[in-house]
Amino acid sequence: MTTVGITAGRTAPVRSAASDPLGARTAADVRERFLRDVLARVPAERIVEAHLFAPLRHGGVESGVAVLAATTDGAPDRAARHTVYVAHYRHTLKGPERGRWEVAVREEADAPLPAVGAVVRGVGRRANDADGAVRLDADALRALAPA
Repeated sequence: MTTVGITAGRTAPVRSAASDPLGARTAADVRERFLRDVLARVPAERIVEAHLFAPLRHGGVESGVAVLAATTDGAPDRAARHTVYVAHYRHTLKGPERGRWEVAVREEADAPLPAVGAVVRGVGRRANDADGAVRLDADALRALAPA
């Protein structure tokens, strides 16, 4: 059993599919599925970086958030303004809607890249996320993009 996420001061266990007869997914599987769904909505060639926050579990539902910075004109310039997207997923793990998967991506703002990083760090501090968000660069995201 792998332990990930923090919910009200407790860790939330995530079982591998091999050890769970109900076929629960691992945290890495869920994160990859989430990112692939996001990349289906925002072109990978535009994304400069993504920040993934630790998933939270409440009852039988797991949810996660990512913040993406994407170029507006295709030229990655750190000083230029970037479109900031917020992506959410909601995965129902228990109950009558078990297996339900929802992803939403919305454009939130435009900002220079250094400002995006500062906002992400601030959100992590306010959420008491000691590890902070996981940062993925453009190359890591493109490796997940469908061919």
